[in-house]
Amino acid sequence: MLRPWAAHWITAALLCGAVAQYSSDQCSWRGSGLSHESHRRDVEQIYLRCSQGSLEWLYPTGAIIVNLRPNTEPSSGHMAGLHVCIKPHTHSQGSHVYLERAGDLTLLLAEKDHAQGTVHCFSLAQGALFVEAIPQADISRRITAFQYELVPSQGPGTHMYPYLHPGLVTCKPCSDEEVLMAVCTSDFAGSGTFQRVAPGTNDHAAAMVTLSRLFRQKSRVFAWSGARGRRWSGHISVPAQCGVHPGRDEYLLTGSVHFGEAWLGCAPRYKDFLKLYVRAQKAGKNPCQIDTD
Repeated sequence: MLRPWAAHWITAALLCGAVAQYSSDQCSWRGSGLSHESHRRDVEQIYLRCSQGSLEWLYPTGAIIVNLRPNTEPSSGHMAGLHVCIKPHTHSQGSHVYLERAGDLTLLLAEKDHAQGTVHCFSLAQGALFVEAIPQADISRRITAFQYELVPSQGPGTHMYPYLHPGLVTCKPCSDEEVLMAVCTSDFAGSGTFQRVAPGTNDHAAAMVTLSRLFRQKSRVFAWSGARGRRWSGHISVPAQCGVHPGRDEYLLTGSVHFGEAWLGCAPRYKDFLKLYVRAQKAGKNPCQIDTD
C-alpha cells in the first residue's frame, strides 16, 4: 500500500503533469536521471508497447512510471490474462520497484533483491511499474536495469512456469487438447530424451536433452549437432517438484522460452503423442500439421 513518504510522487504524477518519455522502438527504454536533475521531484511516464524488452535507468533520481502494454488493439482481448515478468540484472541498484494502481504502491522488488536476478511476475491488471530512486550522495555508479516479458497466464504448459503462480506449480499431465495445441503454439516443440539433470535452485533444475526431431523453436535454445548425427541438444528448466527420468524413453518436449531459458511444458511420451496425433488427424481435429516421420 501507499506509504506516506511516497505520496508526493503519486501526487506529482497525477496532479502536476508528469514528464512523458517515449521509447524510440516501443520495446526498450534507456534514460538518465541527470537529464532531470534540476527537477528531480518530477515523475516521468514511460510507455512501452511490446511483448518483451528492457529498461536501463542510469544515475536514477526521482521516480519513473513504466506503463507496459502488448502491441495489439485494446479491443482484441489480448490484454485479458496477461502477466508481466521482470528480471533485474545482477548489477542493478539504486531504486526500489513497486506496483502502482490508483495511487497505491505495493513493493515488488527492493533494491537489495536486484542482485539475485530473480524473476518476479504480476498481473497486468495490477497496475504499472513505479520505479523510485533511492536518494544517494553519489549516483555516478548507480544503474537500474531489468528485462521484461508479457506472458499469458493460461495455455498449454503455463502451469509449469514457477514464477507465474508462485507456490501453485502443478505437475499434472496436460490434457489431449492441451498437448495438440502445445505442439502447434509452444515456443519450442520436438521429440527427444532426457540425458541428465543438473543441480539447480530450490525452484527448478536444469535437464540436458537430446532431440531427434525439432518441429519448432522460437529462439535458438537448442543447438544443432549434425556432426554426430541428426540431433539437437540443449537444456530445459524443470520445476523442482516435477522430476524427470533420464533414459531411453522418448518424449514430446514442448514449452516456453523466458529470458533466454527454455522451460518444460507439456511432455507426454512420444509414442502416446503419436497415437493421439493420428486419432486427431483422422477426425480432422488437429490444430496444425507436423512431420512426425
